Amino acid sequence: MTSNLQSARKTETIFRTENLNIYYGSFLAVRDVSIEIPKNQITAFIGPSGCGKSTVLRCFNRLNDLIKSFHIDGKIFYHSADLYAEDIDPVEVRRQIGMVFQKPNPFPKTIYDNIAFGPRLLGFKGDMDELVERSLKQAALWDDVKDKLKALGTDLSGGQQQRLCIARAVAVQPDVILMDEPCSALDPISTLKVEDLLQELKENYTIVIVTHNMQQASRSADRTAFFNVVANEKGQRTGYIEEYDRTEVIFQAPTKKTTQDYVSGRFG
Repeated sequence: MTSNLQSARKTETIFRTENLNIYYGSFLAVRDVSIEIPKNQITAFIGPSGCGKSTVLRCFNRLNDLIKSFHIDGKIFYHSADLYAEDIDPVEVRRQIGMVFQKPNPFPKTIYDNIAFGPRLLGFKGDMDELVERSLKQAALWDDVKDKLKALGTDLSGGQQQRLCIARAVAVQPDVILMDEPCSALDPISTLKVEDLLQELKENYTIVIVTHNMQQASRSADRTAFFNVVANEKGQRTGYIEEYDRTEVIFQAPTKKTTQDYVSGRFG
């Protein structure tokens, strides 16, 4: 329940998984994930396609619950709360743990209403104009749109749309922002703007980002988890964490040869 989640928000470790196995039906998609995600840092998930990066990310705000065949064993803790306990409300989980997706997905509404939508849904009673302005400033978008708040969010450029989606996520004052390849559809200039924004946002939020861009992970992340994949005799691919450490260790002095091969572009 809400009170259980709020009372848990006291520790410096935001997420902790213990022997997490993720299944779709009988298929083991990701195995034996044990990881800790620290507060107010950027943690990047990297690895080849099909290694389970996004699957693990979506477990953190229970989006995989929407897939009927999905189930887990092992544990995922958000602060000290078991995220998959029976008394935890998935809707409240998603309010405290926001998501920004690969492709910008602004609502077909005005810029103002994109930001105000979530707070209104949650019964926000404060100054909505101030909240909209603050959220857009946090997403480094205010100066671009302050004179056209009644324009459609879908009329913005791709990079601006993604920053609008980030502003929409922070408007409900989450604790964590999950990002699933948020720059993959953006041009290099827009990508750098989002990366700069991440450094500002981590002052107030914990960020977990999935990326295929090695330069982005090395530039932006404080810690990096390298996911790898193994295929069984049927050709089914199961992901696992090969190595997890400070980003400079992963990119400059990894302990595993496979990690070195991946970050240096030898496979993936």
